[in-house]
Amino acid sequence: MILAGDIGGTTTTLALFARRAEPPGFVHEPIRVEVFASRAGESFDELVRGFCARHRPPLVAGCIAVAGPVRDNRCRATNLPWTIDGAGLARAVGLDELTLVNDLEAVGYGIDLLSADELCELQAGASGAAGNRAVIAAGTGLGEAGLFRDGAAYRPFATEGGHADFAPRDELEFALLTDLQQEHGHASWERVVSGPGLAGLYRFLRRRGEIPPDGEPPGLAAALERGDPAAVIAQYAASGASRLCARALDLFVGCYGAEAGNLALKTMATGGLYIGGGIAPKHLDRLASATFLEPFRAKGRMRPLLEAIPVRVILNDRCGLLGAARSAAARR
Repeated sequence: MILAGDIGGTTTTLALFARRAEPPGFVHEPIRVEVFASRAGESFDELVRGFCARHRPPLVAGCIAVAGPVRDNRCRATNLPWTIDGAGLARAVGLDELTLVNDLEAVGYGIDLLSADELCELQAGASGAAGNRAVIAAGTGLGEAGLFRDGAAYRPFATEGGHADFAPRDELEFALLTDLQQEHGHASWERVVSGPGLAGLYRFLRRRGEIPPDGEPPGLAAALERGDPAAVIAQYAASGASRLCARALDLFVGCYGAEAGNLALKTMATGGLYIGGGIAPKHLDRLASATFLEPFRAKGRMRPLLEAIPVRVILNDRCGLLGAARSAAARR
């Protein structure tokens, strides 16, 4: 069997896949899957040991996708208090080798395993579009990766582009940049285009006094205190209950589109821009509108290039897990 894992800032998934000889080297439907809250208290090593102790799999390969930079098969997770060592994990589960990959790199490995109904097309792009691809995913953080074509297959590579400098486009976003710098020092795209970023945008607009004349709806402040602020803001925006929440969500989606376009330009992703993460599938209507697509395309003289790039949302939330299994099978 193949051990695959996907460590996100919110949830961690571990799974076992049956190995097979034919490409991609494993059966897509996992035999065992367990999902954990990433901040539940246990270390990742304890989660893996407990998982393997419960299922006692005859492992032949393993790969774990991690939200953070991987160097020398080690990773300190960006939004978690975990340092993960691939060599130590390999010894713990009885493997000669267990590899770590960046979580968006794993999504890149998983894209070609998806069926047509697991993708939502936002922009068709040019007929027969080919070339490099790119992946961007907003969730607890903002992940980005590229895929280059080697002549026979796509080869994903990790980046930490979500931590690059935020670039404002108008007067409001210049004010946002100043606000972020005062709060965080360094103002990155992740501070805007992520779940915590959406909550930050709402607070920023409140501080600017953009509350509508009729005020905020009753119960919103309490809901923000009790629950996940980003989820609450998205809920009130989608229902039309709060114009300020809708304004924050539109600002978020516009910035998402702008940075997706930046990534597509930097990687020359003429083969397609793919949007992963847990936020995008919940807001397909806004992503399919000019709120997202116009900032994506609005790159001056490069606009025709951006208009020719296919843009698709990944609907399968296990794409990264499938990609980790595919990476492990290929190395095996």
